[in-house]
Amino acid sequence: MAHVKLIDPASSSDAIKPTLERINGAFGVVPNMFRAVANSPAALNSMWGAFGALSGGKLGARLGEEIAVAIANANRCEYCLAAHTALGRKAGASADEIAAAQAGTSADPRSQAALTFALKLVRDRAAVSDADVAALKAAGFDDEGVVEIIAHAALNLFTNYINVALDVPVDFPAVPLKRVA
Repeated sequence: MAHVKLIDPASSSDAIKPTLERINGAFGVVPNMFRAVANSPAALNSMWGAFGALSGGKLGARLGEEIAVAIANANRCEYCLAAHTALGRKAGASADEIAAAQAGTSADPRSQAALTFALKLVRDRAAVSDADVAALKAAGFDDEGVVEIIAHAALNLFTNYINVALDVPVDFPAVPLKRVA
């Protein structure tokens, strides 16, 4: 059971109703994570705005979802792992590709570089070196791509923390967490 109430979109306040309607339009339902975040109109608008901005970014939906499952697994966020596994499949990644990304790996060198960098950001609390950024650039990322990977990592930390801290019930098909060395 969630540690905060899950806001019912049908009886929500005018401050959040338009955002919840956009979320419903995107998913066909308002997922529990957004119902929990809706306790704060500022947080809801921030989260939804970040998803919207990054969805139109340079990385593309598939790589964004691969980064999300890797970070969700690293942070042991069952909610985000389930949601982003489903979204990753919708974005064109195979089940094997999503499972590999969950473990922080990819057969594609560019995706591997992004996953390695994103996981280092999370694991080392953003303490990356010149060599880490150089490796990302050698894989084909420019400054825009580097910043966007950091933005994806930050957004996923936000969602992971919401779901883990508030014990938000998973309303996507469950995906088992993996132990990664």
